[in-house]
Amino acid sequence: MARSANKDEAGGVTHLVAALAKALREQQQLSQAKLGTLIGYTGSAVSAMETCAQPASDQMLVKLEETIGAGLGVFDKARQYILMDKYPPQFADFSLMEAQAVTLSAYETYVINGLFQSEDYARALIGGGYPKLPECKVEELVEARMARRALFDREPTAMIELILDESVLRRPFGSWDILRGQLRSLTEDAQRDNVSIQVLPLERGLRGAHAGARGDMILVETEEHHHVVYLEIEDESHLVSDPAKASQLAHRYAKIRTQALSPDDSLSLIERLAGEERS
Repeated sequence: MARSANKDEAGGVTHLVAALAKALREQQQLSQAKLGTLIGYTGSAVSAMETCAQPASDQMLVKLEETIGAGLGVFDKARQYILMDKYPPQFADFSLMEAQAVTLSAYETYVINGLFQSEDYARALIGGGYPKLPECKVEELVEARMARRALFDREPTAMIELILDESVLRRPFGSWDILRGQLRSLTEDAQRDNVSIQVLPLERGLRGAHAGARGDMILVETEEHHHVVYLEIEDESHLVSDPAKASQLAHRYAKIRTQALSPDDSLSLIERLAGEERS
């Protein structure tokens, strides 16, 4: 049933890659089993890829390029767009904008931003959602989420900022060990030259002003230096591109930043929480 659903949900790029892989395989007179042997997969896995029952993984695309790519580079070029096919519909259109961002600034109130998630945290979060997803779909979404981390090391360098409500740092998914691992991953990311992480304290509302009470947002400066804001709730998304509305949200984000702990104090808090023993 899961594979049947995959066929129905597969996007245009996934179908195109599957058709191209089949055509190149047949042109080179390779059976599915023989191609599988050459790329380190079973013949059944190759069949599932060609029928879109199980879209090609990023690693499979690399191997297809090396083995039957014929020097065209198409499988290599398809990697980013295949990942877009794997993203949930509400995020897919935004994913390319994120990957090409000049600056990205996120404020999160409930979970770690997907760009910063560790693999174990992402798997626990995605696998524990409702409605329950098949294991193969969970792994597909985890792979796609991990691929987003390429933004950290992309050239030209993107400037990335994350503000987390303190409650996010204290909310476990899967286990306390997974949360501790996620917090350690955050401390490593926070020390990148192009990354800033801040924490909005739990008691911020006691000060009489709390600019972050209206929820999450992601601000992006595009390659063309346009400013847009991405909002998502309950599997629905909205991209704010109107300059006046985007500016208003940017001002709110700037106020949240002023109310948050400094990057150094935030790092100290995350390190302390990562070292706490919980059962």
